[in-house]
Amino acid sequence: MGLARPDLRPDPSLSRAEMEGLQRDIAAAATFEDDHGLDPAAVAVEEATSLADGLPPARDGAQERLGTGDEGSADTTPDPDGPTVVGVDQAFLTDRDGDRPDAAVSAAVAFRAGTVVEYASATTPLSIPYVPGLLAFREGEPILAALDALDAAPDLLVCDGSGRIHFREAGLATHVGVLRDAPSVGVAKSLLCGEPDESTSERPEGWRTPVRADDAVTTAEPGTVIGHAFQSRQYPNSKRVNPLYVSPGHRVSAETAVEFVAALCAGYKLPEPTRLADAYADTVKRDAD
Repeated sequence: MGLARPDLRPDPSLSRAEMEGLQRDIAAAATFEDDHGLDPAAVAVEEATSLADGLPPARDGAQERLGTGDEGSADTTPDPDGPTVVGVDQAFLTDRDGDRPDAAVSAAVAFRAGTVVEYASATTPLSIPYVPGLLAFREGEPILAALDALDAAPDLLVCDGSGRIHFREAGLATHVGVLRDAPSVGVAKSLLCGEPDESTSERPEGWRTPVRADDAVTTAEPGTVIGHAFQSRQYPNSKRVNPLYVSPGHRVSAETAVEFVAALCAGYKLPEPTRLADAYADTVKRDAD
């Protein structure tokens, strides 16, 4: 699938000022309202995938890239007309032997009706170090390569990283969503910027509160809702699990973004698409070492 906005591709050779200017252009091109026709219930995952025996096989009837299909099992092929949710995550190959450069392992896992239908990955050299707020320029191209390797067209992208909760409202999920013109959601484990309406400590499972733009967000009016803190999982007694920070990437509202993530979580802290993308990235990384 070609890019909708190739002019906004994350070029790691740009200066920091140029990168930040490109992010402001990304934010201006992004739509932070619902433009997708998806019902969160239609993408819900009812049961978490066990990883005790490794990753499950793809069940689209066309490929089983991991080669672990169970021919004797009942037909679990999902409806080919159902919405496809693609989770994206990465692992990194660093301190490699010889002269091999550091690289990013990007993993994309496609879900339909709560079932994995496709795995794809790409391993590409890392061009720049991690800089807070400029993640798309380090990881954006590897993610685009993994998405290009997918046969399935995503109806919704779920990215491990921020979307609108970003200094210039242009986190990784927003950048990738705008480039592909695909509805996208960012799911981060820590808060990059913004201010939650309420304290996030020791909250029960299912709790959420808006995150509003503060002075660190230079492209939005202070007080604008740019995402939510969402307690996707919690221990009933200790309450030690921290919330996720969920924000719209592109063509999704802040309110619907958190509804999507709530529907995709199935007992674990992370939504199933990115939980399995994380596991698949680690698998590809081990095979590459």
